[in-house]
Amino acid sequence: MSAIVLNEKMEKASELALPESFAGINPHNLYLYVKSAQAAARANTASTKGRSEVRGGGKKPWAQKGGGRARAGSRRSPVFVGGGKAFGSKNNRNYDLKVNKKQKKLALNFALNEHAQNGSLFIVDSIAVESGKTKDANAMFKALNQRDTLFVKSLLDEKTFLAFENIADTYVIESNELNAYLAANYRSIVIEKAVWETLVGEAK
Repeated sequence: MSAIVLNEKMEKASELALPESFAGINPHNLYLYVKSAQAAARANTASTKGRSEVRGGGKKPWAQKGGGRARAGSRRSPVFVGGGKAFGSKNNRNYDLKVNKKQKKLALNFALNEHAQNGSLFIVDSIAVESGKTKDANAMFKALNQRDTLFVKSLLDEKTFLAFENIADTYVIESNELNAYLAANYRSIVIEKAVWETLVGEAK
């Protein structure tokens, strides 16, 4: 598999082969990482009251016997409207799922290899919009002819960030923010050459 090397005009200049370590990775590593990332993003705000937490219920609703109805001791029971929730959700649940450091790296390499297979992994010398204008950033994006794109810079400057901020189908990050979830979430990815060389060096 190969990554597409782009020139300054965002046109194909050559191809760069991926390291052999990127191939043959079990896709389950990516599944585990994505599952962990989505679990970490949960707001965990859902919370219901049990029968011991709702108001009322001091008096027995009706006599134990003689009414022809099932016995009831409190209106806080889940069988009554306004009663507590049986087995309701609580916000003290921990959704964190551990993913080993090695699995995180394998997941990212697998995602990058998938992009290479689909012809959507691009490498460029620099991702910079010195003017800070959105129209210049949009021209760079349009030249790729991709539906949505993740741009990865070694160091993200303010002008480049502001230039891409209002373009709906793009997202610019620094190299330390790159992970398998983001890589898999976008249909194409553009990586600066310096960042790519670091990724390849870590994969060896």
